[in-house]
Order: sequence, then structure tokens, then C-alpha cells
Amino acid sequence: MPERGTTYSDAGVDIDVMDQALAAAKKTIQKTATPEVLSAVGSFGGLHRSPGRHHVLVTSIDGVGTKLKIAAMAGVHTTVGQDLVNHCVNDVLTQGARPLFFLDYIGAAKLDPRVFRDVVSGLSKACLENGCALIGGETAEMPGLYPDGEYDLVGTVVGEVRQTDLITAKAVKVGDRLIGLRSRGLHTNGYSLARKVLFEQAGLCLEDPFPGTKRTVGRILLDIHKSYLHPVMTLMEAVRVHGIAHITGGGLVGNLPRALPDHFGAEIDLSSWSPPGVFRFIGEAGAVESDEMYRVFNMGIGMVLIVSQGNLLEAVRVLKKSGERPAVIGSVVEDGPGVRFASGG
Repeated sequence: MPERGTTYSDAGVDIDVMDQALAAAKKTIQKTATPEVLSAVGSFGGLHRSPGRHHVLVTSIDGVGTKLKIAAMAGVHTTVGQDLVNHCVNDVLTQGARPLFFLDYIGAAKLDPRVFRDVVSGLSKACLENGCALIGGETAEMPGLYPDGEYDLVGTVVGEVRQTDLITAKAVKVGDRLIGLRSRGLHTNGYSLARKVLFEQAGLCLEDPFPGTKRTVGRILLDIHKSYLHPVMTLMEAVRVHGIAHITGGGLVGNLPRALPDHFGAEIDLSSWSPPGVFRFIGEAGAVESDEMYRVFNMGIGMVLIVSQGNLLEAVRVLKKSGERPAVIGSVVEDGPGVRFASGG
């Protein structure tokens, strides 16, 4: 009898195991299908009925980043899919778009079927909550490219908005007010600095109580990136929103100017909200200067909405009714570009 030839499994990729994992995930994925989805799970390309001729498609692609290292350390993989979907949904929301469908990429040296199942369950949960379909994706096993036990997670969302409702910086005026919506901790940015401070400098472990709280370090770091879709869509039905900034990597300093005309700036009142304790601890334990903190982290503000002074009270009322805790954090000023911080007033 001839010896058995070398197989893909010998090289670290078990096709049968992945096929079984994909088959098991189909029912979860199919639950996210909307009436506009025209293709079945597993098609080479996902099909989705196009919106009307006066609509604009808005797309965004992003990844979860080194927050995945926390998930791997904790052995918790049900939340990172939600992080990814919500992050991407918030990105297209900044232009007034409602998400239509989502696609994901999962890459690993060797993907554990349990991990795959948990990640897909998180993706599906967030897609259902945001009213979009998980229409397709790609899973790749590449031994030698990724560290053992770790994986990468990337996704793309496609949304749509009526051209007349498209949000651009053109509507922003001097004197417009800035409304901050609260974040759930770090969301998906700044984890490389957070890990260095918390684990290397402060000597904490995932199982330790986070200083000043009853929650563990791991649970706080895995807090899910919040979707602002529903409260912001409700707000846009009530008042005109001139601009929206999703506060991700780069913080208020790097993201707020993206929602402003080039010649305008923003003045932020730092006394208008209190950053959550996780940010205060990172700043103190790592001796991280305030300017650096506001350039890396969201500091408790996950999204900024720009409205006219005349619509401010109604906007705050609508947001509170939607369950948000909005903070009026500043104004649009003429002496731009950039963000200027003040300590009160």
C-alpha cells in the first residue's frame, strides 16, 4: 500500500472542520436576512436589492484591532463581533445612512470552531439590533501568518441615505452646538496603550477588580462598542442635524474636525462631562499626559452631534427620551481648523 500523501490538514488547515463550522453558522446568519436580501448564505457574492434612484450608498470598513488580544486572553469571543458591526454602523451613520448589509473577514492560523461560532453569533446579534443583514464573509486559515490562538476580524458595512438627507459639513455654521453621546468605555480604540499601562505598568490581570469598581479588568476592557443608530435616527426625524462625528482612533482631536468645514474649529468645554474611571486610571497609572489621552481615547464621548443653537433644547429632549445622557460639550467656532479645549464656561 502506498503511503498516504501530504494533506492540507498536515499543514495546519482542516477543511472538514471549517466546513462543519460554516454549516453550523448558516442558521444564525440567515436570521439576519431582510426582504431585500436576494442570495443564500455561501454564494460567491452577496445580493441585495438596490435602494431607490435618489439614494446614495455609504460604505465603511474597519477592524476590531488589538482589543482582540483581550478577547483571546479572556477566552470571550461573543462580544467582538458586536464591536465590529456597531463601529462600522456608526461610521456610515455620520453621513445619515441606515445600514443595509454587512460582510466580515476572519483570519487565523487555525480557527477554533467554537471561537468561530461565538464571533459569528456576535456579528449576527449586532446585525439584528441594527436592522441590517449579515450577507456574506470570508474565513481564512493561514498557518504561520497569525500567532497561534489569535485571529483578525474585519468588516464592511453598506448603508443608504436619500441624497437630500445626506449629512455633509456644508450645513455647519459658526455658533452651532456640539452634543456628546456617552461611550461604553474604550469602544475599539486605544487598546495598545491601555494594555501597556494596565498590564505592564500597573501589573493588573484580567481577573483583578478594576480599581474603584466591582467589575473585573477583563469585563471593563471588553465593554461593547455602542451603536448610536436608533437614537440618532430618531433625532434626525425631529430636528436637522448639521454634522456627526464618530469618536474613534484619534479621539475628539482627530475625529471632530472631519465633521467640520476646513476653516471652522471646535471649542470643547472639558467641564461639561466626566470621563469614566477607566480613562482616569490609565492616565494616572501610566503618567499619560492629558493631550495624549484626548488624542488616543474617546474619553467617554463616543459620538458628537452638531445642531443649531435654536434646535439644541429639542435635540437634547429627544435624545434623553431615547435613553441617552447627552452632554452639551461645546460650540463650532470660526477660528479653525482644529479642536480647542477649555476648562469651563
